[in-house]
Amino acid sequence: MSNNLFKPQNPYKNEPENNDKKPKFSLVYYIVIVLILIGLQLAFFWSGSSEEIAYSTFRKYIEENKIESVKIAPERIYVRLKPGVVPAGSAKGESDGSGSIFTGSSSESREVYVVPVRDEDLVELLETKRISYQGIPGNTWIGEMLQWVLPFALLIGIYFFVFRRLGGPGSQFMNISKNKAALYENLDEHTRITFKDVAGLDEAKAEVMEVVDFLKDPKKYTKLGGKLPKGVLLVGPPGTGKTLLAKAVAGEADVPFFSISGSDFVEMFVGVGAARVRDLFRQAKEKAPCIIFIDEIDAVGRSRGKGMMMGANDERENTLNQLLVEMDGFATDKGVILMAATNRPDVLDNALLRPGRFDRQIMVDKPDQKGRIDTFRVHTKTLSLSPDVNLKVLASQTPGFAGAEIANAANEAALLASRRGKQSIEMKDFEDAIERVVAGLEKKNKVINPKEKKVVAYHESGHAIISWMMAENDAVQKISIVPRGMSALGYTMNLPLEDRYLMTKQELFSRICGLLGGRIAEELTFDEISTGAQNDLEKVTEIAYNMVVVYGMSEKLGNVSYFESNNPYYGGPGVDKKYSEHTARLIDEEVHSIIDQAQQQVREILTENRDKLELLAQELLDKEVLHYCKIEEILGKRPAGNSFHSMAHDCGDNVTDPDEHSGQNGKQTVDEDELRSLEAAVEKIRQSKNPGES
Repeated sequence: MSNNLFKPQNPYKNEPENNDKKPKFSLVYYIVIVLILIGLQLAFFWSGSSEEIAYSTFRKYIEENKIESVKIAPERIYVRLKPGVVPAGSAKGESDGSGSIFTGSSSESREVYVVPVRDEDLVELLETKRISYQGIPGNTWIGEMLQWVLPFALLIGIYFFVFRRLGGPGSQFMNISKNKAALYENLDEHTRITFKDVAGLDEAKAEVMEVVDFLKDPKKYTKLGGKLPKGVLLVGPPGTGKTLLAKAVAGEADVPFFSISGSDFVEMFVGVGAARVRDLFRQAKEKAPCIIFIDEIDAVGRSRGKGMMMGANDERENTLNQLLVEMDGFATDKGVILMAATNRPDVLDNALLRPGRFDRQIMVDKPDQKGRIDTFRVHTKTLSLSPDVNLKVLASQTPGFAGAEIANAANEAALLASRRGKQSIEMKDFEDAIERVVAGLEKKNKVINPKEKKVVAYHESGHAIISWMMAENDAVQKISIVPRGMSALGYTMNLPLEDRYLMTKQELFSRICGLLGGRIAEELTFDEISTGAQNDLEKVTEIAYNMVVVYGMSEKLGNVSYFESNNPYYGGPGVDKKYSEHTARLIDEEVHSIIDQAQQQVREILTENRDKLELLAQELLDKEVLHYCKIEEILGKRPAGNSFHSMAHDCGDNVTDPDEHSGQNGKQTVDEDELRSLEAAVEKIRQSKNPGES
């Protein structure tokens, strides 16, 4: 896998000359807005202006004592009339006396204005009549301009900062029905991801390599009457590289690649999801041949009709219906292939999974030991490694790791080495990084009182002895009483000798015994038990119930499984079970019987090896951490020759070459000839696109 990133292109670009231009705002919109603003300003100006009266009328009102107050400005005199006084004349020649030119009733106070004339006796007359007056500064041409400009500026500012962002053409609101897919095309060598960047997924790569060949040479597959696949569904646990595999297909095929998440179709507005689906497929048909990749398709492709209230309008179901229609409407010769990824295939609608929509379902599983070696090679090719780093040993120490977890462990090792001031990353850094990923962050400063520390030491020693003495259990690689993670005060690390896909009844029983070893060791040593076994008992109960209910490993109940694999709500509250109360009582009795047998066997083993329990616990109290070599020195060789190599290198154990076991244990392998032919076809395509490259 690689850290290379795609460089998204402009999703609006449909024509080469408009690749980097957003939709323009037409000039007509600006003209209409300006006219509206001018009209509003004029209406505001005329509605807010007062009535003008003649100066002679003004003098007459002063003589008749009809004025309350006067404000004198250089260009106007503002006059407030007493209530009930209606102007009898004005400069406009209106003298109806009814006040109909004013708003309101005649009992209200009126305000009019007068154009001043040279009158030296005005102030003296106002004082004589005891009318209050005051001088006010006059309006300049700047003030007049501001009265017109400021409202315009305010409204235009509101438009640009509110209307344009929320509702203008080209905005998110106006383009809510547009799909949010990122378009990748014409990627350069620095941003392109190829199949060389994907490791540990040989079977999945062999399948998607055919998709690349389909897009480049469709006639090769249609000349015999076959049809191109419409959809490819990548299924697998989180972190296994489904999205990376899709990007590698886009990089190898060198065709337009639309990438979108399933949640991007779902909005609170009715019909938006279906509109986005239509828009996405319309663009894809214009760009054909191309690939559409929908990540986490379960966000929009869940089974219809589940969890709906009566009469409710489920927008997600409308979006799914539109997606189904668009997939049916694909022309098989268009060269548009839909790829999707999910880690929840059990919740997808059956109509989405049928042939003709998703013709292929590719399982992207966690890598085996050989795949983990290849994945470590990819993630460490840019790191400065010490000569003592053995990728085969690292792969054997990380069973069940997905590609993302291996990448995380490699990065943690690099950070640890940098923190310790090293010039290169050593094997010890990788070991500590793996341990940190598995068990959590080490907390050396967490203070534990001596009594609790002693309980933890005997508890972990009990786990280790039972796992060591019972050959069916995974080998103990490390014991620690240093607190880690959120609540772990100690831990015993067991790692398998090889990848396992099946477990026998005896192996499950031995695992229960190993988990009970800590609780029984406390009971034998202190005649008391603690809360430290809570997580152990939880796992014991789960394994025992699975043995009886799921795997049919009970003699009383026989070969019957009560697990409903097609019911995602199995085991929840209020769910009807397919067995009676009598069967439920038998299940409980069988579970208790299995746990009681395991408890009795653990007590016998610990009683026989009491001296080793004491020795191991004391050594653990002294050193806090014990590795495989020291454990083997105290407990001796494991029974039945089931030994394991140490994480440290001082034991001198030889690690089994995983290449010798590839394809074993019933695991299907890739047809090497077919894979080589597909790789040759892809390389030929790359050479035809870039003749100068080797």
